[in-house]
Parts: sequence; C-alpha cells; structure tokens
Amino acid sequence: MNLLFVADPLEQFKIHKDTTFAMMREAQRRGHTLAVCEPRHMHWQRGGKVTAQVRDITLTGHPVDWFNAAAARAAELVGFDAVLMRKDPPFDSEYFYATHLLEQAEREGACVFNKPRALRDHPEKLAIMEFPQFIGPTLVTRDAQDIRSFHAEHRDIILKPLDGMGGKGIFRVGPDGLNLGSIIETLNQDGSQSVMVQKFLPEIVDGDKRVLIIDGTPVPYSLARIPQGSEVRGNLAAGGLGVARPLSARDQEIGNALGAVLRERGLLLAGVDVIGDCVTEINVTSPTCFQEIFDQTGCDVAALFVEALHSAVTRHKKER
Repeated sequence: MNLLFVADPLEQFKIHKDTTFAMMREAQRRGHTLAVCEPRHMHWQRGGKVTAQVRDITLTGHPVDWFNAAAARAAELVGFDAVLMRKDPPFDSEYFYATHLLEQAEREGACVFNKPRALRDHPEKLAIMEFPQFIGPTLVTRDAQDIRSFHAEHRDIILKPLDGMGGKGIFRVGPDGLNLGSIIETLNQDGSQSVMVQKFLPEIVDGDKRVLIIDGTPVPYSLARIPQGSEVRGNLAAGGLGVARPLSARDQEIGNALGAVLRERGLLLAGVDVIGDCVTEINVTSPTCFQEIFDQTGCDVAALFVEALHSAVTRHKKER
C-alpha cells in the first residue's frame, strides 16, 4: 500500500511513545510506502482534486535522525491507497476545515481513515452521551445553576471543557464546594461555553483505562493511566503512570458494543476511556498507547492496526 499520513510535523514526534510512528514503522516493515503532510499542506482549487504537498519518507531505525525525506511534491490524495488523518487535537476551526477537504477527497475516490464525517460527528467528550448505559451521571451545560444543582446532588464532581485534551482544564470539586463558583466562571466563560460535569468516580485510583478498538474489535489489553501523588488526572500528559492490563469482562462488553457502532461509521481506530465500569470519553482523532501496550505485554497493536487497514482498503477497492 502507498500510505499518506496527515499529521503534526515529524520533527515534533517523540518516537519512543508515538503511535503514528508505530504505525509507520509497522507499515514500512511490511513493505508499504510512506508519505507525510500536515493539514496546512492540503489545498483544493476550482475544477481540480484535493492535493497536498507531500514528502515521501523512509524510516532509518536511528533514535534521533529517524527518517529520511525526499523533497516535497504535489500529489492528489486519491492517488494513495489510504490517507490516515493523525493530526492531534485541538479540534479547532482549521481541523474542521481539514475534514471537509478530506471528505472531498473521499468523493473523488480516496480511502480516508478515520472517516472525516465521523471525526466531525464524534466530539470526543460529547460522544459518550449516546451510550447512557455505559456512563456515569453526566451533564453538559452552559448554565451555572445547572452545575450547582448537579454538585448538590452528587457532592463530588469533575468539571472539564469539551475541547480539552491531555487532562488540561479538568477540575475536581468535593462536598465542600470549595472554589466551585470560580471554576464555573473559568470554564463556562459567563455562559458562553459549554462544560461537561460528571460524578467523580473513585475507581480512578486504579487508573483511567484506554481501551483501543480497531475495526470494531477491542485490543486484548488496555493501558490504565494511574494518577500519581495528589493528582486526580490519570492522563500520561499530566504525569499519570501507564500500566497495561488485560481487558476485564466489563471492558470487553463495552468494547464489543461500541466497536460495532464505531466500525459501521468508518472509525477504524478509537480509544475508549473507562474508569471503573464507566466510559468517560471516546477518542477518535488520534488515539494513542500502541507502544506502551506493546512494550509491557508484547501485544503488537501496530500490527493489528496495519492488518485492519489493509482489510479496510481491500473492502474499499471492491466497493468502488
């Protein structure tokens, strides 16, 4: 396969843990060819097809100078066997516009993962509300009084912005309600921005589990991100400790149920976050944790992904 990765600048990759790098390495190992671009390198001119300035790359195996890149060239996205959208959040207006360019490339015949429309239709925090049977008490609102009422009912709560990532902007307010007013003002910006409020789940001490779902099938191991010290957040970016574990029966149930829905919508890869028995987020933009799971368990998640990608591309070609 000839693959195009739409991603952040390669020079910013931390390859010892980067999932996109793991995908590239496995794809090259299997003989597939690699090209890269950033969303800003895509363009669409009247009467033409969606095109990007891409660089063909090969991985060197060196820990620092880890890739060689050819000079940039113009290439139509439809000319690749698959286009993988791996740009990290935030999901801002430019990300939104990039999904529209990718969707146009789909109309021209390109095979894009995750499906651009699905990326737009699955905001990573709001998406959980579609599956009430798998989530804890949760509220999405702009209204300060709604939040105060939710706190009065549940006493110990978590507040977070809908567009946050890596644990940024997450607050816990206990039964004493200390600083609740200030936190509401910070997050909802005088009622102009929506906030997600959830009942605090004490099972966070055992980790915020990332359950990876590839083409509808849960990976056999999760990565539990365990908060350290006095921190309430388990996110690796916030200092959490990642511990790989076999899926529990509940994890498997969640993965199977959500996987069937996500696969149907064109989400080849998703990362479902689970605390205790409850889903807290469904990550679809650029889910991670491939390398951490492999390093601790030997489960080759990148191999599972590239195999699923090849099957998906084969299905796409048969359907055209």
